[in-house]
Amino acid sequence: MSQTIQNNMLRNGLILAIFALVTTGLIALTYFGTKDQIAIQQQQKLLSILHEVIDEQSYDNQVQFDCALVTDDSLLGNKAPQKVYRATKQGKAIAVAIETTAPDGYSGKIQLVVGMYSPAPETAVVSGVRVLKHKETPGLGDKIELRISNWVLDFNQQKYTADTSYMWTVKKDGGQFDQFTGATITPRAVAKAVRKSIEYYLANQDSIFSADNACQLSASGSK
Repeated sequence: MSQTIQNNMLRNGLILAIFALVTTGLIALTYFGTKDQIAIQQQQKLLSILHEVIDEQSYDNQVQFDCALVTDDSLLGNKAPQKVYRATKQGKAIAVAIETTAPDGYSGKIQLVVGMYSPAPETAVVSGVRVLKHKETPGLGDKIELRISNWVLDFNQQKYTADTSYMWTVKKDGGQFDQFTGATITPRAVAKAVRKSIEYYLANQDSIFSADNACQLSASGSK
């Protein structure tokens, strides 16, 4: 191999190496320049969802930065830890927003957040339900989304007690919630997941509010 060819190969390799370094540097600068803004947008979206399921006038803490990590596959539908956001007023427990999973949707898992409070022992009232993620059939199962239909609002202010637990399913199964024409599996799965999240809350209220904060801000302002 001639000296000229070797020099050309070295030069080309050096150019490629410099290009790779510059590209990596630009990507890093872009990431560090936008990560704070992305984090802010994510927190704003989270807070918006929490305000939809818990009355923001009912508490005085920063609910998006106050949560417990919990795990209960049988009641919350997921082996992975789920977050329970805790609303308090003057240090007193007011309400929660529980992340939960309906594992038996028509097209797979349905991720939900359920807001609720307990006005009396062994009693819970649902303050709101929102679907976070799903793969249900467009035009049928996707009616669980608020942007598609108002069906999910039927849970608002519904009271749960042990005596009325049988009502927490679709009307086809003897419950109180409408099913969708041609798509009973999806609303049945959501109603069941909401009921189970209530059961989890009623059985674990004390431990939820006494657990360490898993969403606390650090000194730098990040979680």
